[in-house]
Amino acid sequence: QVQLVESGGGLVQPGGSLRLSCAASGRIRYINIMGWYRQAPGKERELVAGATSVDSTNYSDSVKGRFTISTDNAKNTVYLQMNSLKPEDTAVYYCNAKGTYYTGDYYQSFNSWGQGTQVTVSS
Repeated sequence: QVQLVESGGGLVQPGGSLRLSCAASGRIRYINIMGWYRQAPGKERELVAGATSVDSTNYSDSVKGRFTISTDNAKNTVYLQMNSLKPEDTAVYYCNAKGTYYTGDYYQSFNSWGQGTQVTVSS
């Protein structure tokens, strides 16, 4: 299996910045896409930003111009730089990765999630 470990959440004032990191580990052959999702209390999980293996990125309209997703393919790591944070950005942020890993006998696709990291924007 492939494990994802996130870090970087916390409490920040409106207008502040945070940087989230997510590292994937395991017998990874290839990662096709990594992304960040978030889920606020009482709401469904939503896509925040995604990055493909060919450096294509996409963002939700609510974070465009404020958040930047980047990857370090050599480290199987994805980052989310969050600037100009607003109270409505408060949520649990989850990392997601899809790709192929080696089971020991054959290659298999994976769709893994991190444990989530809390981001709270409040004065």
